Amino acid sequence: MLKEQKIYDYDDQEVKERITNDLISAFKGVYDPEIPVDIYELGLIYKVDINDEGHVEVTMTLTAPACPAAEIIPQQVEEAALTVDGVNSATAIITFDPPWTKDNMSDEAKLILNMF
Repeated sequence: MLKEQKIYDYDDQEVKERITNDLISAFKGVYDPEIPVDIYELGLIYKVDINDEGHVEVTMTLTAPACPAAEIIPQQVEEAALTVDGVNSATAIITFDPPWTKDNMSDEAKLILNMF
């Protein structure tokens, strides 16, 4: 997905840090419709890269290969990334290597789901 491009110094550590923090906040607004925990706390985000043109590539997984929200969640991740100032385009790439396990979840997510 694309939006109006803004030019930033993506090598500047402060810019990278701000964008990273804003991306995390944006991803925390995306939920698996079957689980009352956001995808970031579920541990579905494996890697986020941003290039010099402001393109963000998100490598992520789903809780299961047959996840009924497999088409919706990546689109929502891309849309969330585009809300961040400095992100000009975004692509979500799904992988199942390594497969997701409950060990990926944050302590907060485990507490909410009573999985301790």
